[in-house]
Amino acid sequence: MNVQIIKNKDEVEWAVIPYDEYLHLVEKAEMLDDIHDFDRFQSAFAQGEEKLFPVEVVDKLLEGQNPIKVFRKFRGMTQDGLAKKIDISIPYLSQLETNKRRGSVKVLTDIAKELGITLDMILGDTD
Repeated sequence: MNVQIIKNKDEVEWAVIPYDEYLHLVEKAEMLDDIHDFDRFQSAFAQGEEKLFPVEVVDKLLEGQNPIKVFRKFRGMTQDGLAKKIDISIPYLSQLETNKRRGSVKVLTDIAKELGITLDMILGDTD
């Protein structure tokens, strides 16, 4: 590697390298970040902190479909079945699934628990 060192008062302040070498280092740093992200995901997945879903489910969520409805159908549940399990009416659940009504934190938490997802997945927080 061809490096030019620039000093200020005998202190090294800059290391200048050719642009193509800089690009190569950036590419390696990005690859290393990707590897660390993958390792963190694998660890979280092994501990049950992360879940995987089929691409069809992810596609529906990315299309903007209601997450309660998407995950309910993915779990093979009917509106009647889910409503009974969390003790709400079918019309209320239908209104939640069509975005005509906003659920309370308790109801949304109960739905998330029953569907085996996090509240963030219902609310749309992807971080």
